[in-house]
Amino acid sequence: MEKTKKEEEVFQILCPCCQSLLWIDSVSQEVIQSKKGAGKKKKSLDDLLLKEKKRKGEFDRKFEATAELEKKKKEEVEEGFKKALTKVGQKE
Repeated sequence: MEKTKKEEEVFQILCPCCQSLLWIDSVSQEVIQSKKGAGKKKKSLDDLLLKEKKRKGEFDRKFEATAELEKKKKEEVEEGFKKALTKVGQKE
């Protein structure tokens, strides 16, 4: 089944914003026809709540990891300070 000359001059594109299907005439560069797309999929409230709960859980996990890292750094600094004080005390 061969395309006619007229069919070859028309092409379809999908709009990235509204998901509408557009038929464009390649010669005149005009929209000949359009068909409304499904648009963005609506999410349910349960989906949004679940996503927010996961995001909060991830934030809490990162906060705990950061707090633990800071605690370890503080302990290392205090240990180094104590070693420095004992070295100074031994020299005197």
